[in-house]
Amino acid sequence: MDNKEFGRKLELRTRKFAVSIIKLSISLPRTEEGKVLKNQLTKSGTSIGANYREANRSRSKADFKNKVSISESEASETAYWLEIIQELKWLEPEVLEDNLNEANELLAIFTSVGASLRR
Repeated sequence: MDNKEFGRKLELRTRKFAVSIIKLSISLPRTEEGKVLKNQLTKSGTSIGANYREANRSRSKADFKNKVSISESEASETAYWLEIIQELKWLEPEVLEDNLNEANELLAIFTSVGASLRR
C-alpha cells in the first residue's frame, strides 16, 4: 500500500471513529459530570481525524508533523476519557471496549508515524 492509499484509509478510519464517539457520547448521563465528559470526549475523539485530514493537506513537512502530533495527543486524550467512563461504569463494557481499543490503535499508529518523522 502506498502513502496516498494509507492516508485515505486512515482518514476514513478516523472519520468512522469520530462518528462512533459521537454516538457513544449521546448515551452518556445527562448530569453536569456527564456533560463535561461528553464535551471532552467528543472534542478529542473528533479532533483526531480532523487534524489528520489537515495533515494530509499540509503545505510543509513541519506542518504535517505538527498535525500528526496533535492527532496523536488527541487519541491519547480520547483513550483517557474512555477509561474514566469505563471506571465510572456509565456504559456497557462492550461499547467502551471497542472504542477504547480503536483509540489505542489510532494512538499506536500516530505514535509510529510521528516517530518515523522525527528520524
